[in-house]
Formats: sequence, structure tokens, C-alpha cells
Amino acid sequence: MSKILVIDDLPENVFLLQDKLEREGYDVITSYDGKSGIEKAINELPDLILLDVIMPNLSGIEVCKELVANSVTSNIPIILVTAKAGVEDTKEGLEAGAFDYIKKPFNRIELIARVHSALKLSEAHKLLVEAEKRNTYSATVVTANHKIKQPLTLMSLSSSAIKRELNKDVISRDGILKRLNYIDSAIKEIADILNQLNSIKQPVFSDYFKNIKMVEVSDSKRETLD
Repeated sequence: MSKILVIDDLPENVFLLQDKLEREGYDVITSYDGKSGIEKAINELPDLILLDVIMPNLSGIEVCKELVANSVTSNIPIILVTAKAGVEDTKEGLEAGAFDYIKKPFNRIELIARVHSALKLSEAHKLLVEAEKRNTYSATVVTANHKIKQPLTLMSLSSSAIKRELNKDVISRDGILKRLNYIDSAIKEIADILNQLNSIKQPVFSDYFKNIKMVEVSDSKRETLD
């Protein structure tokens, strides 16, 4: 069931919208001023917001701008509900980040049609975000596997070389230290790769094999094991 937040300072308007939306099967939450409306949007994360434009203290346009600027609520579509729906009013609302406008007094059929359209956008965006998360996770695993495999191989070879050296009658201290340096270098390389992956905010993908992607990270210098 889609959740819709109605923000309007007039209780009768809230009741009217809530009644029409609940009759269509929507879950409706309400707020009677801009400040609490923003708080409810952040806490409840509705699928859609119906926002009155003319409200005291904090106007609908100001509320809209704040919600769009907040990363938590920026992708929630907002429909402005107002008696003002001239060209300049519409332009101001759309520039503030609103998805659509409904003019008062509204027609029930038009209201439900616009709500349905906005909810389709919300659902499509959620599916896109989930797909991007899955793709990013998959590419990160591929990248970690590809980048870490070589330093792990270096550590394994160095460990084997140290064991062979320790089984000799005459142990080369310099040989052991050299291979320990290789291990230290490999550990640092793995730590650098993990730190890079952890710090990525906007991943850039590159082709790895056929349809498999990997996340681009800078290459570390790698020593050659003698």
C-alpha cells in the first residue's frame, strides 16, 4: 500500500484529501504546517507528498525546496496543491523541484490520475535505485577479488620462501627480511584498495569480462618477487 503525506494548514483541506485518497486504498499521513511536514517526510519516508503552497511561517515552495535539497527525501515526488496555478506559479513550483501541480478546487478523477502518475515515478525510481545497488555491490566484489588476488599471491609466495629458508642449515637473515618486506608491501596494497573502495561516493564502472563490470580504483605499485 502506497503511503501519501498530506501537508496543509487548513484541517478541512486535509480531511478532504485524506478522505478521497483513503477511498482509493492509500495509506495517508497528515501534517498541518511546513516544519512538522518536513519532519514527517524524513521520519515516515512516504511514497508521495501532497503539499499546500500557501501556508504561514513556511510556505509550500520553501518546504518543497528543503525536501528536495535533503538527500533523505530528495527522491520523493511532490505534488503542489494550490489555488494559484498561473504560468509563473507553475514555473516557480517546478523550479523548486515539484513533480506536478493540482489546482484547487480539484476534481477527484484528476487528483487520483495525477497521484497515480507520481506514484508510478516513485516506484520506478525505487526499482532503479535497487538495481544500481545490486550492480554496485557486484562490481565491488569483482574489483576486490581482482585487485586483492595479486598481493595475496605475493604474500603466499613470500610465506613459502620464508619457510624454505627456515629449513636450511644456514639461514639467510637478509633473505627473510626481504620477503617480510614483500608481505608488508602486499598488506599495505590490500589496505589501500579497501580504503579506496570504502571512500567511493560515485562509482565509475569499467568492463571486466563480457557483461561483468568492476569499479575503477587507482593501481598500486607492485614489487616483483625474486
